[in-house]
Amino acid sequence: MIPLSEIVHAKRVISKVVEKTPFAYAPLLSNKKDAQIYLKKENLQLTGAYKIRGAYNKIASLSEEEKKRGVIAASAGNHAQGVAYSAKAFNIPATIVMPEATPLLKVTSTKNMGAEVILHGDNYDEAYSFAVEYAEKNNLTFIHPFADDKVIAGQGTIALEMLDEVNDLDMIVVPIGGGGLISGIGSAIKQLDPEIKVIGVVAAGAPAMYESFKAKKAIDSTEVRTIADGIAVRDVCELNLNYILEVVDDIVKVDDEEIANAILFLLEKQKLVVEGGGAVGVAAILHDKIDYKKGSKIGIVLSGGNIDVQMLSVIIEKGLIKSYRKMKLLVTLVDKPGSLMKLTDLLTKEHANITHIGYDRTSTTLSYGDANVTMALETKGKEHQESIRRILREHKYKFKEEF
Repeated sequence: MIPLSEIVHAKRVISKVVEKTPFAYAPLLSNKKDAQIYLKKENLQLTGAYKIRGAYNKIASLSEEEKKRGVIAASAGNHAQGVAYSAKAFNIPATIVMPEATPLLKVTSTKNMGAEVILHGDNYDEAYSFAVEYAEKNNLTFIHPFADDKVIAGQGTIALEMLDEVNDLDMIVVPIGGGGLISGIGSAIKQLDPEIKVIGVVAAGAPAMYESFKAKKAIDSTEVRTIADGIAVRDVCELNLNYILEVVDDIVKVDDEEIANAILFLLEKQKLVVEGGGAVGVAAILHDKIDYKKGSKIGIVLSGGNIDVQMLSVIIEKGLIKSYRKMKLLVTLVDKPGSLMKLTDLLTKEHANITHIGYDRTSTTLSYGDANVTMALETKGKEHQESIRRILREHKYKFKEEF
């Protein structure tokens, strides 16, 4: 494991720049799950994620000659901004290789921190390969997102901050992508208090580290697909796997539906914007993926908050439908004056608020003289929706629900 002295040293190094983020009690989540749950809010970090800790610690360790030549990294998001911000703090040049499909906002954010951005490849692995070659050709120092002891030590400072606030935790729950974060946190915890359980959480759509941990050998995934893009790592790094096998007690999986539920829960109940990778720990607790004793003190790391706004919009929309607060209907009625008013009056009497409406009289699937009305309704729960369905049937409307 990473020596505790290295992590303590990293804490001193990064304290000049990195925020000590809140580690706060979450009363609603605690009451819901019969535990004392605290959230480490790295989504409130300077760059919106914990990655700045490891990046800054690594760059600080470079020689003056290495700093002068500059650094390079491959990333589609949080690591990119961590490296760019840290390089700017040291006034050294930084190059970031990002996949060509990286959202413009992330590219712009990285450029605004002073880095040169090169778009290359269809995915992270292609960008990574290009960055490694580019570093060798141009004599730059490559800053790995997770397979580097200095980077891992920087991430481990999160554990020190958590124990500064609550020193009698029973368990810490940590997201896993490449494994740098949990390697650092686990190293610190197991040297300070080995009785604290360290539990990792992966996305079911990126299960490489989960399967490798269970098999105790590296097993790469053939592909990854998850809304938790920050932890969508395909291949397992031997260095990180060895650390994880030493300091992690268990790893669990959560699927995209569970991750989306956690994102929405954190947004509504905790007033926190958290990205998919940052929400997997809460998802695991919410969906009973982790065993713990009633009343246990549990720390959950919210590793980042840089979620794409469009993705957040989709999650909110689906969440409203799933929680019976929104209903989408396609109703067929006779295409004549007053038909639409009769329908809307009926829904008004049922106290359903119409938020969107569309009228189609030309579809080839319609019978002559009919029209389709699509509408979105704000509703007040499952019983309210049942009441709406019942009243439509009573008035002989043909309808179906859209999801």
